[in-house]
Amino acid sequence: MNGSAAVTGGPASCRFAHYFVVCGVDTETGLEPDDGAGESFEQSPIRRSFKSKVLVHHPESTDRHPFNKDAINMLCMPRGLSFCTQAERLDPRFHSFTIAFDDGTRSYGFVHTFYEEVTSPQIITAMQTLCQMHHVEHHSSSSPSSSSSSSASSPSTCSMDSLASSLEESDAESLPGAPGCLGCVGTFDPTRDTLYVSKALCLITPLPFLQASQRFLAQLHQAVTSQTAPPLPLESYIHNILYEVPLPPPGRSLRFHGVQGPIVCQRPGPGELPLADYPLGEAFSLLGVENMVKLLTCVLLETQVLLCSQDYQRLMTVAEGITTLLFPFQWQHIYLPIISGPLHHLLHAPVPFLMGIQRKDGAQRSSLHLPHEANLCFVDIDKHCVEYPEDIPQFPDQTELIQELNEVLLRFEHPAQVGLTTKPSASPDPNSPRLSSLVLEDLMEDRQNGNLGGEELEVLERLQALARRCGGEKGSEGGKTLGLAFEEEEEELKAAKLNVQLREVFAARFTAMFGRYEEFVIHGALDLESWLNNREGTFSFDKGSFLAVQPAAHRNFLSRFLETSMFSSFVDGKVISCWADREPLQQLFDSRLQRGRLHETKDEDSLSRLYGKCGTLLQSAQAVERRLLKVDHMAIHPHLLDMRIGQGRHHPGYFPKLQADVLEQAQNTTKRSSRVTVSRRSESRKPAAADHSGADNEQRQKHIFLRRNLHQSRLLDPSPQAVTHTHREFVDGLLNECRLKTKRMLMERMEKENVELGHGGASISGLQENTLIYGLCDLLERTWGHGLQMKQGKSALWSHLVHHQAAQGKMEAPAESPGYNGTDQRTFHDGTVLLRGSLLQDIRFVQTMSDGLSEVAQARAWIHLALEKKMLSQHLKELLAHQELLRSEILNRNWSTDGHKAFLLLTDFLLFMSPTNRQLYKPHAFLLCEEEREQFLFHLLSLNTVDYLCFTRVFTSICIQYRVVIIPMKKLSIAMATVSPWVCVSGELGDSGVIQIPKNTQEIFFQCKNLGRLSTLQLGVQETTGLLAKCLVDSVMVYNEITGHTYRFPCGRWLGKGVGDGSLERVLVGQLVSPGVEEDAGRWTGTPPELASPSQSVRAVLGSLGSRSRMDSLEVQEDMREAANNLVKHFHKPEQERGNLTVLLCGEGGLVLALEKFLLHGFKSGRLFQRNVFVWDFVEKAVVSMETADQMGDLHGSTLTKGPPCDSLCHYINAINGSPRNIGKEGKFQLFVCLGIRDRLLSQWLPLLAECSLTARTYEDGALLRDRAAVHSLCRILQTLHEFSITLEAALIKGVDL
Repeated sequence: MNGSAAVTGGPASCRFAHYFVVCGVDTETGLEPDDGAGESFEQSPIRRSFKSKVLVHHPESTDRHPFNKDAINMLCMPRGLSFCTQAERLDPRFHSFTIAFDDGTRSYGFVHTFYEEVTSPQIITAMQTLCQMHHVEHHSSSSPSSSSSSSASSPSTCSMDSLASSLEESDAESLPGAPGCLGCVGTFDPTRDTLYVSKALCLITPLPFLQASQRFLAQLHQAVTSQTAPPLPLESYIHNILYEVPLPPPGRSLRFHGVQGPIVCQRPGPGELPLADYPLGEAFSLLGVENMVKLLTCVLLETQVLLCSQDYQRLMTVAEGITTLLFPFQWQHIYLPIISGPLHHLLHAPVPFLMGIQRKDGAQRSSLHLPHEANLCFVDIDKHCVEYPEDIPQFPDQTELIQELNEVLLRFEHPAQVGLTTKPSASPDPNSPRLSSLVLEDLMEDRQNGNLGGEELEVLERLQALARRCGGEKGSEGGKTLGLAFEEEEEELKAAKLNVQLREVFAARFTAMFGRYEEFVIHGALDLESWLNNREGTFSFDKGSFLAVQPAAHRNFLSRFLETSMFSSFVDGKVISCWADREPLQQLFDSRLQRGRLHETKDEDSLSRLYGKCGTLLQSAQAVERRLLKVDHMAIHPHLLDMRIGQGRHHPGYFPKLQADVLEQAQNTTKRSSRVTVSRRSESRKPAAADHSGADNEQRQKHIFLRRNLHQSRLLDPSPQAVTHTHREFVDGLLNECRLKTKRMLMERMEKENVELGHGGASISGLQENTLIYGLCDLLERTWGHGLQMKQGKSALWSHLVHHQAAQGKMEAPAESPGYNGTDQRTFHDGTVLLRGSLLQDIRFVQTMSDGLSEVAQARAWIHLALEKKMLSQHLKELLAHQELLRSEILNRNWSTDGHKAFLLLTDFLLFMSPTNRQLYKPHAFLLCEEEREQFLFHLLSLNTVDYLCFTRVFTSICIQYRVVIIPMKKLSIAMATVSPWVCVSGELGDSGVIQIPKNTQEIFFQCKNLGRLSTLQLGVQETTGLLAKCLVDSVMVYNEITGHTYRFPCGRWLGKGVGDGSLERVLVGQLVSPGVEEDAGRWTGTPPELASPSQSVRAVLGSLGSRSRMDSLEVQEDMREAANNLVKHFHKPEQERGNLTVLLCGEGGLVLALEKFLLHGFKSGRLFQRNVFVWDFVEKAVVSMETADQMGDLHGSTLTKGPPCDSLCHYINAINGSPRNIGKEGKFQLFVCLGIRDRLLSQWLPLLAECSLTARTYEDGALLRDRAAVHSLCRILQTLHEFSITLEAALIKGVDL
C-alpha cells in the first residue's frame, strides 16, 4: 500500500460520495396516489403506486451541488411506492441514475430498493380500506355488459402518458392458490397477510463508481436483514463513505470498507480514457454489435433517442454505455435515461434528446404515440430491436468496425449475438473451497512465522477479505464459497478490461477520422471576448476543406456530423484553448493525436487510408488490471462515532432511523483523526483528470459560454410553473435555431455561387447544402410536433398538410395526369380555381410522385419543392392561417368515392378541433405563439434571396412537365409561320429526345423523366420546308411546370438555308432565370450565375470587319487564359460539385468564343470570304491548302512537315464536313474546338494553322496567329487541360463518329 487517505473536513468535490439518501413511505402524511403514474383504478390498490418521500439525507447540502429533494425522490423511486404481501417475491432491486447540472457536470445516483415490513397501523388500515372499497366497486360492476363496455372503451381512453407509464406490471402475479379473478388477485387482509412496502437506499457520487457503490449498498442492506448485528452501527459506515473516503487519485486505486468487507474502486490516469464503470459488454449483448453501432450513429447525429425497457438499470446501462463511446465528444442536449410519469411532457421536447421510459409488460410499440417521430430512434431493449430514422448514413468503415468489435468480444468469450447474456462459469469442484481454505491457513502460519514479504502480505490480506465475505470455510447460509468469490472478482476484472477495450476501438476510429482536425480550425479572433461577441457570425472550422480530403464513402456521415452541437462545442473548446486551459477530454484527445502522428508515414493520404485496427487494446487492459490487483491507497476504516447510549440499535429486517447529529459534517469530530495520514494528491492532480463528469475544474468552467438554452436542473421539476417555463425555453430555442440555420444556409449558398463564378476555392458545398436542407426539414418536423396532441403517422408536418388539404374540401377533377393540363390554373367540381404553384397543388403533386414514399419522405419532398419554388414561407403562412375550421362548412359537402379516405381523416380532425374535445395543439406549442411564429416565417422568407435546385437534384426519377416557348425577333415574328421547328432539351440527367413543334406554333408542352438542371437545347427546322423556311430566333424559354424554374436559351441568329451561316440546327446553352409569376415571355431579367450562348451582339462584334482590327490583343489573350482557368477550376472540384462543362466550353466567355476571338484578331479585309466572316471558312481553306500541297509533294517553302498532327487535322475537318447534321459554320467550328480539346489535339493543330501559307495572306502582320510567342503561349495554356478527361454532351457531337 502507498498509504492511507482521508478527506476529513475536506471539500465535497474530493469525496467519494456527496449524499446518502433514504426514500420510502412517510407515515405522517399517509398514502397519496401517484397521479403521474397514469394507472387505471381498475387495478387493485396493492398494485397501484403511491407517492414516496425523501425520509432522510446526509449531509444537508454541499457547496457546489445543492440537494434537490424532489428530483432525487423521483429518480430514486420512479414508479413511486410499491406494496406487496408475503406471498409475492421480495427480491431487492438495483438501479442507477444521473443528474445533469447547468454547468455541464453530472452526479450519479445508485439506488438499492428492497421491501420492508409495514409497521405503521395508519398505513395498514389505509391499504385495507382501499382494498375493501376496490373489491366492492369491482363486484358491483362485474356484469358482462359493463365489463365488455369498459374493455371496449379502454383503448380510446388510453393516453400517451399512461401508455408510457413507469408502472412495472411484471410484479402483478396471482397469489398462490387464489382464484384468478380480478377481485381476488392483489387483495390484502391484515389478519392473514403481512404488508411490505418498498424503501430505497441511495448513494450519490460525483463519478460513476457503479460496482463499488452497488456493493456498498448491498452490504448495507445485508447488515439490515441479518439476524446478527454489524460490528459497528450503520451510522459509522455511512459517515465513513460520506466524509472519510476520498476520490481515488487519477491513475490509482482505492480500497475502503463496507459493512461486510473491503471494496475496491479505481480511476483512470491522465493518459487513459475517462472513467466508465457501466458494463459495455452487457449493452452489446442486449442490442447486438450492429445495433449498437447504428445507435451510436444516431446519437452522433443528434437524433432524438428514446430507450424503452422494463428494467431501469438496463436503461442506464445502454444510455451510459453509448455516451461513453462518444469520446472525445460530449452529448449537448437533454440527457435523462430515466423519466417517470410526471416528466413525460419532455417527450414533446422539440430538441434532440436521449431519454428512457419504463415499458409496461405486454405493451406494444404501436401503442406509444409520440408527437414527432420523423427523426426518432426508438430502442426497445427488452426485445433487442432498434427503429432508426430514415436516411441515416452509415458510420465510416462500419463493416470493418463491427468485425473488430466482434473479435474483441470473442476474445473475452462474451456473447456477441443479440439477447444473449454472459453465463456464470461452471460450478467449482466441492473440494476446491476446502483446498483454498487449507492453503489460506498455511499462508497465515507463514505470516506468523515472518516468512512472507510485502507482495505476499497483500495477497494474503486479499484472501482474508474474501474469506470474510464468503463466511469462512463453511460459508454462511446463502453465502458464497471462496471459489465463487474468486470467480466473481475475475468476472469483474474481465468486465473492466472488456469495457476499456471496446471504448479504445471507438476512440481509435475517431482518432483516424479527425486526426488532422487542427489544420482546419480557424483562429480569427484577437481575444476571447471578441470571439464570444462575434461567435454567430464567424466560422471556426473549414468544413468544406475538411470534407474534401475525406474518403468519398465517409462524407455523407461526416457532413451531417460537422453540423451537430457536439462537434461545434468540440471546435469551440479548441478555439477557447488559445486563451484558457483546454478541456480535459480535448487535452486527452490531442495528446493521443500527437502520439499517433509519430507512427504515420509522410506520404500517407487520408483519401486512400486503409482501416487500421486499434493498437492500444493490450496496454489499456493491463493498466486496469494493475490497479485492481494491486491497490494503491487505503481509506481509513469505519469507526465508532460519538453516539448516545441506545442509538444505533440493530433491528433485523428494518432499516434504522439514522442519527442526524453524528452524520452532519459540521458536527463530526473524529477521535481517530490523529491516526490518519491525510493525502492531498487527488486535489493536486485534479486539473489533469480526464473524467467527463469532472469535479473541480474552475478554470475551465470560467470560460464556458452559454451554448445550451435549457437549464438542466429545471427539467426535473414537474411543477406546472416549471413545465411552462421549460416549454417556453423550447420555443425560444426553436426560434433561435431557425435564425441560425437560415443564416447558415444563406451564407453557404452565397459562397457556392461565388465558387461557381470562379471566386474562391474548391469545396463540398453541394453535400453541405444537402445536409443543411436536411437539418431544415428536421427543424420543421420538430417545430410542428411541439405540443401536438393528435397525429397520424410519423410526420407531424405531413399530417398537418393532409389535414389542411382535407379541410379545404377541394378535390381535383379526374384527369390522366393530375395537374398536367398545361394551363396556369386548375378548376374543380365546385368551381374553385386553384392557381398554379399553390399549396394544395404542391401537396397533391407530392402525393402522386410515388407510392413508395413514406410520410416522412413526402414531407421532405414537399419542403424541397417549396424551397426550390421560393414558396416555403408563403405556404407555411397559408397553412397556419387555417387552423380553425367550421364543422358545418365542411361536413355538408358531397364527397366522392376517391375522397372517402380524406373525409375520414377530416372527421377525425374536426372531432379534435371541436371546442368540446381536445385541441390539436397544447397551449404551450410553438405554433400557438403568434409573435415567435411570425418571426419564424420571416427567417424562412430570407431563403427566397438565393436559388435552390434541391428538389430537382434529389428526386431524379419522377416525371416533370415542361413548357417550351420559341421567341422570334419582333420584327420578323411572322416568319415563324413558314417553318416547322423542333427542339431537344438536355439536362444533367438526360435529354427529352426530338420534339416536333407544329407549324405556326411557338409553344408546346411535353412530359418526361426529370432532366435535372437544364444545360443545352437543340433547335432546328426541317430541311424539306423550302428556301422560304427561315426564321430569326431571339431565344427559347423552357419552363419547369412543377418547380417554377425558367431557363433562357439565347440564340440571336438565323435558322434556314441561304441566310447567316446556313445552319438548320443550333445547339444553345441555357441559363437559369429566377422563378417568378411573370408570364410575358419577352420580359425576363436576372443575373444568373452561369453564362449562356453567345448573344447576337457578341456575334455581331466578332463578324464586323471594322471591329476586328481594333480588338486589343491583350484583352483577347486574357479572355483565353480566363476560359482555360475556368476549365481547370471545374475539374479540381469534387465530381459531384462540378457545374456544367458545356457552359464553360460553348457559353459566353467559354473556350470556343475565346478561341474564335483569337483567330479573328488581325484578320484582313473580307473580300476573300464575302461580307460575313466565319473562322470556319479559314480553317476549312487552310486544310484544303495543306491537302493540295501534300498531294503535289511540294509545300512551297513552308515549314510545315507531313506528320500525325497534320493528318489528324485533315481527318477531323473532313469528318465534321461529312456530318449529316446541318449545323452551319459556327456550329462546325464549335464542334472542331470541342473535339480538339477532348482528344488533346487542339494544341497541335494551332501551330499548323499558324504556319500555313494561307495565314500570311489572310492575316495582318500584327495578328496574334502570326505571332509565334502568342501561339506558343496559347498552346501551353491548352496543354494544361490535357491532364483532365473531358466528356462532351451527346447534343454536341451527335452525328460525328470520331
